Amino acid sequence: MPRPSRRAFLRTAAALAGCSLVRASAQSAPSITNATPILGQGNFRYRVVPGWGILGSTTPVKDCHGLARDRAGHIILLTNHTANNVIVYDRQGKLVHKWGTQFPGAHGLSLVNEGTREVLFITDLATHRVVKTTLDGTTLDEWRWPEATGKYDKEDQYRPSWTLHLPNGEFYVLDGYGRDFIVHYGADGKFHRIFGGAEGGITHWGPHAGMMDLRRPEAPSLLIAMSDQQYLLSLGLDGQKLGHVDLPGGNPRQIRQHGKNFFVAHLADNWPKDRSSRGFLSVLDENLRVISNVAGTPPRYDDTGKLQPMRHQEAVFIHPHDLLVDDDGSLYVAQFSSNQTYPLKLERV
Repeated sequence: MPRPSRRAFLRTAAALAGCSLVRASAQSAPSITNATPILGQGNFRYRVVPGWGILGSTTPVKDCHGLARDRAGHIILLTNHTANNVIVYDRQGKLVHKWGTQFPGAHGLSLVNEGTREVLFITDLATHRVVKTTLDGTTLDEWRWPEATGKYDKEDQYRPSWTLHLPNGEFYVLDGYGRDFIVHYGADGKFHRIFGGAEGGITHWGPHAGMMDLRRPEAPSLLIAMSDQQYLLSLGLDGQKLGHVDLPGGNPRQIRQHGKNFFVAHLADNWPKDRSSRGFLSVLDENLRVISNVAGTPPRYDDTGKLQPMRHQEAVFIHPHDLLVDDDGSLYVAQFSSNQTYPLKLERV
């Protein structure tokens, strides 16, 4: 076979250099360059910020599960690496501080304002508890399995995945990896009620995370990301089913609101059948209609208004698990089972 001419070789090299994203296998982190392409559709398009949040070997991560942002603008990451369960970044992706060695099953992270004080609620799958801490790691309270309810035979059946909080201090715990119950606590931390589970029609591997839906302040509700069930579930505060929104092809692990829009992290498409699938993010309008898929196929609705199956398109993410939206519209994405990948930042363009 004849060797290519120097001119042909340079043309090929230039073309390769122009590639903005090196496609990686599902078992490796994506290679992001300064020429990273624009992702998403319509008014919600983004570009990965190369190198954001990458730290050294003294600050390792395992699975990156939860994200929060404090009043100072710091990005707080929860990882199940017990060298440093909580890692705090500044907006440039530099380490501010880190703490925590007691959460081997660290999973859900919620930041709650209590007057002038900010606190964290951490759920731990391995120790079967919810822990309330200060921003620097002092434990303030904890809640273990709700034994007195009679819904559990033993502690390890309870594996809380996330907490959802009302402005008045009441909160709900999603047992997303246990028996799928939802436990309601008062602002004083005392048990109020339990509902859901199989007896309440809450499907297994469903209530993973979510948020309080305050679009109607007079009638707040729970908006729950139902993971493997591929939909968002709306529940009244007493557990009454109010409706659901199908997200076919996705795997919604968390939903966040920013302004009038909602942002969903999809762990993968066709999960758990295809555990090598990568995942993407969805942007929804105020009516919970998908208007952009970041690193995913463009959303398409048929003539009846039914959303058609979505899937990942660009090899950017490896199992998005949580996301945050900054004041400038930038996205921060924490990923599960991604070979110890640090969070990604995407700037809006």
